[in-house]
Amino acid sequence: MNYNEIKTILLQIHDPAERLEFVMDLGRQLVPIPENVRSTEIKGCASHVAIYRDENNNYYGESDSVLVRGIVVLLLSMAAGKSPAQLRDENLADEFESLHLHLGTGRMNGVNGVIEFLTKE
Repeated sequence: MNYNEIKTILLQIHDPAERLEFVMDLGRQLVPIPENVRSTEIKGCASHVAIYRDENNNYYGESDSVLVRGIVVLLLSMAAGKSPAQLRDENLADEFESLHLHLGTGRMNGVNGVIEFLTKE
């Protein structure tokens, strides 16, 4: 499922708890980090999060939290196929905020950490 499809579904769900359940379900789509590659652990996350970007701007991730895996899927779907330079031209933080997930401060620190990774060369 691409980002536009995810966003369309999320914006049709009005109950905040159901929205978070949908995000947790997205976590099943997280493409695992290939073996024998060096991933980057994301700083600022309350949960363990690691991401790998290959030379074609394909993104892979892992997390030890069901909700965070879904959040990572959301963020990586926003970034799919885009270089850090292209992502810097977009405002990923505002786009994520437009989803109205109402995450706590700790989770938002993690979101910002992932966005920082995605926009860094």
